[in-house]
Amino acid sequence: MSFFYGLQSGTRNYFFSHCHSLAKWARWNSCTVTSMGSRQVQSLLVVHRYQGLKSASHCDVVTFLPGNVRFYRTLNNRPEYLSSTQRRALWMDAHKGAMGRGFYPGWVLIKQGAVVPVFRAVQPPSCSPGRVAQSLHTSPCMRAAPVPLLLVILKPMQKLLAIIVGRGIRKWWQALPPNKKELFKESIRRNKWKLLLGLSSFGLLFIVFYFTHLEVSPITGRSKLLLLGKEHFRLLSELEYEVWMEEFKNDMLTEKDPRYLTVKEVVHHLIECNKDIPGIPEIDWVIHVVHSPDINAFVLPNGHMFIFTGLLNSVTDIHQLSFLLGHEIAHAVLGHAAEKASLVHLLDFLGMIFLTMIWAICPRDSLAVLGQWIQSKFQEFMFDRPYSRTLESEADKIGLQLAAKACMDVRASSVFWQQMEFAESLHGYPKLPEWLSTHPSHGNRAEYLDRLIPQALKIREICNCPPLSGPDPRLLFKLTMKHILEEPEKEEADAAIKKQKVDAIPIQKQEQIPLTYMVRKRTRS
Repeated sequence: MSFFYGLQSGTRNYFFSHCHSLAKWARWNSCTVTSMGSRQVQSLLVVHRYQGLKSASHCDVVTFLPGNVRFYRTLNNRPEYLSSTQRRALWMDAHKGAMGRGFYPGWVLIKQGAVVPVFRAVQPPSCSPGRVAQSLHTSPCMRAAPVPLLLVILKPMQKLLAIIVGRGIRKWWQALPPNKKELFKESIRRNKWKLLLGLSSFGLLFIVFYFTHLEVSPITGRSKLLLLGKEHFRLLSELEYEVWMEEFKNDMLTEKDPRYLTVKEVVHHLIECNKDIPGIPEIDWVIHVVHSPDINAFVLPNGHMFIFTGLLNSVTDIHQLSFLLGHEIAHAVLGHAAEKASLVHLLDFLGMIFLTMIWAICPRDSLAVLGQWIQSKFQEFMFDRPYSRTLESEADKIGLQLAAKACMDVRASSVFWQQMEFAESLHGYPKLPEWLSTHPSHGNRAEYLDRLIPQALKIREICNCPPLSGPDPRLLFKLTMKHILEEPEKEEADAAIKKQKVDAIPIQKQEQIPLTYMVRKRTRS
């Protein structure tokens, strides 16, 4: 696993190729940070502590985005008639298809004779009554010493060092004559209490080290392990940012593209409505929209957000997009990348001890390699992936609360994951067990969000958001799925009846021929 959480294996070589430039980072190019004038209306702050979102709330401060007014979701009341085959094709094309004219394609699924309304939105609702206009800007320049360079270089050497030491111990033991082996065992038995004391001291130091590196999140109140300093980790974020920019340099949408402007507007709205949350004002949020069919988005700890157009094509409305972007903002604000990297370093250190023992105890290299593979898989499936799923669930919870404070329809959050689950079933993708993935399954995420939606609706009420209009999108999705699943069965039944009628005609003719022949024969006789 790479040193920095989120750095994929395909870009590791490029990542390490940039490490040599750390020595030249003493001087940075000057950056210009500009921001538009802002006007804020002072009002009473509502201090609340609610379900893990502990902060001073600005819910009673109304915010308008530049040039925007409040909007409400509208119903598309124009009926359309599609066959079952066309509806399935439309669903799959909407899941993968290109975005036309910069708008999000709603997944319109209509039964013949019935209209299923599709929610569309153009601008996000205001979270409060005054006006705040501030442009998103790039990260300011910084100075940092190349301290993490040693960690980056030594990390791949840990396993090699453990293998060499363990194998050396095994070869040394095998080369000892029997009498010296007995003397060594006797020495261990005589000094067993000293060895036990040394191991206990090491364990005590490890526990002290662990608890002295715990920090409490000001948002969730949860304790987390942090081994790297913020400045060092920010430097690694800049390195990873360069890697991604180099990879996506030919696929970036321009700042004038409607899709880029829409994403920027949604992010700006979320940030302005949640600027009282610790960590959000301190990060300089920068948006990058990548033209790619992948349904994905991620954020770096330094605030650079990468959103793929495949994700934009998969959302039904702006409320789903707001929840997903709130999820990514939560990852950065909660410091999940630093937390995951710290856990990986801790597990790698402990794994190095066990790896040394494996190579020292196993009598042959082949058995040692097998033991090393088992140890790595045990660490991955028992610690790494479950912890990643925990962080994803936490980001879902906080992202839903951020969307609620922005006066979004939080009920649409679970619908997105239901749509993803249904789309994968239509494509015939195999449904893997959740324990094999770093993310919760789509169905479990939808159920988890359904349990959190009542709390999020109460947050909307506290923030004086306008009441939600229109039917519940979760109910609409269930009705739509019911129509989709029932229609093929009816079409198959109708086709079977027609086939029976067509097949019955020649059978009757065959029966009438011998009957007519028999009547004529009797008449002649």
